[in-house]
Amino acid sequence: MNGHINVSELQKDLRHSGTDDLQAVKEVRKLVIDICRQNGGGHGGSAIGMAPMAVALWKHAMRYNPSNTEWFDRDRFVLSNGHAAMLQYVMLHVSGYPHMTTDELKLYGSPKTVDKATKTWKSTICHAHPEREVPGIEVTTGPLGQGIANAVGLAIASKNMAATFNRPGLKIVNSHIYCITGDGCLQEGVASESASIAGHLGLDNLTLLYDNNQVTCDGPLDWIVSEDTNAKMRSVGWHVIDVWDGDTSVANIASALAQAKLTRGKPTFINIRTTIGHGTSTAGTYKSHHGTYTEEDAARQATNGIASTHTLSEKCRQYWSQVVIRGRDLESEWNQKMQKYSASFPDLAKVLHQRMTGKIDIDFLDMLDVPEAVSATRTFNGTVFNAIMEKVPNTMAGGADLWNSNQMGDQSNRIFDSCHPDGRVVRYGIREHAMASISNGIAAYSEGCFIPVTATFFMFYLYAAAGVRMGALSNLKVIHVATHDSIGEGQNGPTHQPVELDSLFRAMPNLLYIRPADSEEVVGAWITALTADTRPSIISLARDPAGSIIKNTNRGKVKKGGYVLVENEKAEVTLISCGSELQFACEAATRLTQEGIATRVVSMPCIKLFEEQPIEYQVSVLSSSTHVISVEAYVSSMWARFCTASVAMDSFGYSGAGRENFARFGIDTDGVVGKVKAAVQEYANKSHEVSSRRWKLLK
Repeated sequence: MNGHINVSELQKDLRHSGTDDLQAVKEVRKLVIDICRQNGGGHGGSAIGMAPMAVALWKHAMRYNPSNTEWFDRDRFVLSNGHAAMLQYVMLHVSGYPHMTTDELKLYGSPKTVDKATKTWKSTICHAHPEREVPGIEVTTGPLGQGIANAVGLAIASKNMAATFNRPGLKIVNSHIYCITGDGCLQEGVASESASIAGHLGLDNLTLLYDNNQVTCDGPLDWIVSEDTNAKMRSVGWHVIDVWDGDTSVANIASALAQAKLTRGKPTFINIRTTIGHGTSTAGTYKSHHGTYTEEDAARQATNGIASTHTLSEKCRQYWSQVVIRGRDLESEWNQKMQKYSASFPDLAKVLHQRMTGKIDIDFLDMLDVPEAVSATRTFNGTVFNAIMEKVPNTMAGGADLWNSNQMGDQSNRIFDSCHPDGRVVRYGIREHAMASISNGIAAYSEGCFIPVTATFFMFYLYAAAGVRMGALSNLKVIHVATHDSIGEGQNGPTHQPVELDSLFRAMPNLLYIRPADSEEVVGAWITALTADTRPSIISLARDPAGSIIKNTNRGKVKKGGYVLVENEKAEVTLISCGSELQFACEAATRLTQEGIATRVVSMPCIKLFEEQPIEYQVSVLSSSTHVISVEAYVSSMWARFCTASVAMDSFGYSGAGRENFARFGIDTDGVVGKVKAAVQEYANKSHEVSSRRWKLLK
């Protein structure tokens, strides 16, 4: 087999397997109907319509080993229209994945209850949408279009690994990426962005199968779409194949897949005409998108007298058992090839093994010197990033056309494109959503094998937020570098000044939003992000340098989220700040103390990390000051959990010079001093009336 499925042998097999293929399709459809019927609902219509392409993929096209879901050189499959998840679960079940049992299939859509013995919630791996924690599922999908972007990322990762490690006669990386999509995914902007990137990069290891059933949730597709999809895909650089009998012909779909595998220089789009809910009472209508089916619908799919639910015929089991044997043989051949590879290229094999295990060494960051002069955090971030690109080969970076503004350095010798697939910097263009979502796919290729880095203005991560969220939900290690992160950005005005965006990302579960104040904390931010193996990070950076040096910052303490920067045992006020505003907090603390209001300062670059520290540590940092006041030029949604008051924004920014903007909104040193003094005096005047303290915005 030589690690491949032989195309000529496949075509020969297809001529002799037509009847068996169609029986397999009917039994897959019967299982889908059974799953819908068990709890009176589910997204069964698309799953029923896509059954022939699923059989073509799992039986005739994909290289995988059901006995080892983590085999490194497996082909990857993505179900972008993730609402049809039950089709993927059925395919894992019939093709021999041991964990996907009949009992698990019966739990799809079932009520979850608390186990009385263990007092824990019962769970299932058959979720309503695919989740990557389940063996055999590569990426979490559901929000339409995300899966297409993830598949592009997986294809970039596979291309890069092949170009980096394959040698003549010893092709160690052969992974092909297959993705099924519906019309809903194709309508999403992220899909169009990603398709353009894939075509431009010539990702010929990517095949997209379009379930063209001409039906949406609300009704016929022609209510909302009149474009020529094939022409659209050709225009952005895809090879297009039509399959007109997708309801009944596994052979024609499998032949199209074989042709796609032979296509060079372009990704392939296979337009497969299907009928949603084929063969059921609601076939071809929006009613089949979501709901259940009748007993007669189930009976029409029964074969060889098999009428009981959740059951395969013996003939069908034998049909699929061959896949298990083939998968073991494919991996065994690959392992033998790896032995030859290690003997022929021992140094390269060592690096490959490190990549496969996700091993990185970042000790050099502990020794990295920071400049004595004041510099913008985005500027020194470029220095740190370039050191990481030199020392950490796992890094795969990309920018949304603002690479230079992010000051990420000259990477022209590392550009990834169709001529240089061994490059490690992707030019994503002005496609922030696709950039984030494609990076999730790169990270998902193999845990730790790649550490994707993205770069653009912080404000434009609003475009990318859906992708950032999916990365956090999926426990994927992606590092997002966001610059121009405050009103200090200046002349670009309020459209580019993200006064509220931090609240979204700070509130997002499993995401680290890190806002370093100076070069020392930038190093700490990278150390923290690179060691956060199961969650993404945003490193939020300033365009302009601080006006003065901030003393006592500590890279090692960034991982604690917050730490004491200026101590004062008699402090009446604790100022908490980060990023561009920490300089003002430090200067204000000095003046307030000189004027009789003892003040201490806390640097808090990451609220989430601080909340994860032991309560004793949190208390020691926050202290027993009467006033705990945050200083940050953002809307202060997140600070109320720690603070008694905030010096903050309650409006959009303004188009003005950076430091003037801080003065305009009273968030420079003078503004902080004035607002804190007024708050302390107000409290002193009314202390006899105060029975409980409430957070307030200082104006």
